[in-house]
Amino acid sequence: MVWSVMGLPHEDRASRVAELAAMGFTWADFEDEKYWIDQLVTMDGRTHELLMDASQVLWHIFDKAARFVIGRSDLYEVLSIPEVLWDGLDCLEPNEFGHMSRYARFDFAIAHDGTIKLLELNADTPTGYVESSVVTPWMCQQYQVNTTNDQMANLVRDAWAVEKPDYVACVSYGQHLEDTGTVDMLAKHSGLDVKMMDCLELWVDNGVLKDANGSEIKRLFALYPKEWMAIDDGGEAFAYSIETHQVELFNSLHAIILQSKGLQALIWGLHELEVDIFDEKEHAYIERFMLPTYNKPIFDHSYVSKSMFGREGGSVQMFDTDGVMDAQDTAGFDSSEFFSRVYQKRADLPEVQLAAGDFHLLTGVFVIHGKPCGLLGRAGGLITGNSSHFIAIGVRENETETKA
Repeated sequence: MVWSVMGLPHEDRASRVAELAAMGFTWADFEDEKYWIDQLVTMDGRTHELLMDASQVLWHIFDKAARFVIGRSDLYEVLSIPEVLWDGLDCLEPNEFGHMSRYARFDFAIAHDGTIKLLELNADTPTGYVESSVVTPWMCQQYQVNTTNDQMANLVRDAWAVEKPDYVACVSYGQHLEDTGTVDMLAKHSGLDVKMMDCLELWVDNGVLKDANGSEIKRLFALYPKEWMAIDDGGEAFAYSIETHQVELFNSLHAIILQSKGLQALIWGLHELEVDIFDEKEHAYIERFMLPTYNKPIFDHSYVSKSMFGREGGSVQMFDTDGVMDAQDTAGFDSSEFFSRVYQKRADLPEVQLAAGDFHLLTGVFVIHGKPCGLLGRAGGLITGNSSHFIAIGVRENETETKA
């Protein structure tokens, strides 16, 4: 069996939440919501090995597909990439192969029978880093369960040793607990001496990006969705600053190509055409681990519709075997008013029985500095939205290893 649940919530939750806050995870409880579930879900070792292998091959598949897109405005348009970013994508040199983004996360549906299907890739601004890199090893140690998440901090250090940002920013730094905690932990794990700031304090002066004090910013890590440069005030000036090499942004600008869910439709189309951009093994992995995805609604039933740049479940609509919409995230922001939609064959998340009830489990796999390295569990409804919970995922030893 792939999934197993261990433990029960401790009676003294408050003391554990306080301990987590001291470790940098300050949003375990947020207002009246218990975001963190004090139990451990475990995945069997063989499934974990297969998942890590699939993630590595898929990562290279996405990288190849993204490089196929660079320089083609027709494909930028199909992927709903804002036109304000096109010149930058054309004139800037992408990172070396396998590192177009150095900080990303795949999201998978992994059924109880071990079937693994990729739902999407967040290759630009994934959160859940503190939950995975700090809380998950803490939980696994308590239950004496294996984890690969303890690799994450070292990989961030290696990635930022290459990128060497001077400034680190997110929107509402110091006020938004999750985003602030995420960038603070990334900066801490990098080991670099960086300046922390709010994205809203950034401004552009004749193409030069500056902080609130007027100091020039040359190298910036920003937990800021790049597609919003087409919408936010000052976004066009920010994009110009990047494309003219006056500031270097991390993740790199090309991460926007990987971020677009339209890239999954492109990969699937290239696979159906048996294009030799992918080798035989990669075609086999696309067929096995990816879902049929298209730019048009060709499905009659059992499919999902979502914005190419939707986040936290916003814009997701799920249709059942009769073609009737049976789930929709009305709480998240529907970005499809700005960006096109994709249509993907439906793969439901597995259900797990927890102390607080039955939940659907989404499995995230972080890819940092080109290496799959950490699991993130999210427990919620059919759609994993902003109201879902975090639960740590550990890895059980294979049965043969246990008996030995």
